[in-house]
This record gives sequence, C-alpha cells and structure tokens, in this order.
Amino acid sequence: METVKTKILLVEDDPSLGPLLKEYLEAKGFETKLAADGKKGSEVFFKGTYDLLLLDVMMPVKDGITLAKEIRVVNKAVPIIFLTAKSMKEDTIEGFNAGADDYMTKPFSMEELLVRVNAVLRRSNKGRVESNETVDFNIGDYHFNSKKQILQHHGNEQKLTTKESQLLHLLCVYKNDVLDRGFALKSIWHDDNYFNGRSMDVYIAKLRKYLKDDNKIEIINIHGKGFKLLVNQ
Repeated sequence: METVKTKILLVEDDPSLGPLLKEYLEAKGFETKLAADGKKGSEVFFKGTYDLLLLDVMMPVKDGITLAKEIRVVNKAVPIIFLTAKSMKEDTIEGFNAGADDYMTKPFSMEELLVRVNAVLRRSNKGRVESNETVDFNIGDYHFNSKKQILQHHGNEQKLTTKESQLLHLLCVYKNDVLDRGFALKSIWHDDNYFNGRSMDVYIAKLRKYLKDDNKIEIINIHGKGFKLLVNQ
C-alpha cells in the first residue's frame, strides 16, 4: 500500500528561497506545493487540501498575515507557520493573532525548519510525520535511537521514557547550538508554563546522568535562552 504523504503549501515570494525550501521538504518526504505570492497562495489553498501551511509574511499582492486571516475564516484547524525577515515583537504578536501555530525568523537552518514542522504536525495529530524525522544520532561514545527510545553506550542500553527521548532528540538536532527553552516546552509539553518548565529541568538532570560516562559530553544552561548539548572532539 502506498504511504499517503503529508501535504504542505509553501507561499514564499523569494525566487531563490522558495524553490530551495520546496526541494528540501520534498527530499524529507513531504508533498509540497509552492506559490509565489499571497494571491496565488489563496487560489492554490482553496483548490486543494493541505496538512500544513508555510506562509511568508512580507509578500507582494497579498501578505501572509492577510492570507492567514482569510484562511482562518473557513479553516480553523490547518496548522500555520509564518516565515519572516522581521523579528519585532509586535509582528510576532500580529502573526499569532492571525492564527499562527509557530513563527520562524529568517535566516533559519533547514534542520530547524524540519523540527518545527514536525512539532506542529505532531501537535495537530498528523502522526505519519514521524517517518520524516532523523532517528539515529551519535553523541560522543553514545548512540541514540529516538524511535526505539534507546540510548546505548559500549553495549549497555538505557531505555528512555517518551519525554526523555523527545527532549534528547531536540538536543541532538540542535547539537552544539542553543535549543530554545520555550520551543522545547511547546513541542513536548504543548505549554510553556512554569510547572512544565520545572518538569523539563528534571528531565534535563536525568539526561545529564545518562550521559555522564563520556566526559566529552555536557548539557549546559544558556541563561534566559535554553540549553545546549555540547560534544567536544
């Protein structure tokens, strides 16, 4: 039986970035349709069915926020991620008020885009997205399989809980870079409130304990930002 692919509508007017994002998402297993402005994006959306929308904010003819508001009138459920070169707080607020599920500021890495797409789809119960994710990671002397939730070290296996595995997976994706605290909380706990934050700190402590047998590895706190999985060569 042929697997049904997750369908993404990408509305991006940058003639270089749009095709590049489309090619990357298709390489990761997503069926991706590209529209070059908000008006064309609207036409494409209302002719098909999509699991996720990636909308550039600043576009000619019709901007992404206007398009999102129009779509939300008829479809409250389809997840929306905004892509924007702006980083001002009021623009972010306007995006979420228009119905955004997430917001990415350019420039961003392709790996970060994939993580956020998967997180938003997971929250919207699009379970088949799991097949698009990297599941095997080498962390110093450790090997981690996020699908099996197993951390291996010299033949010894540690079975992780679901949240431990999800958190380590995000840390691996952002290895040697900062994993934003709020993003991790929303991705795994679906809410970045104080109590979930305390819970995540406990899980971070557990992961440090699991990884303690390799002194090249450390998980550090980045004050006011999040965490960083450092793997020293």
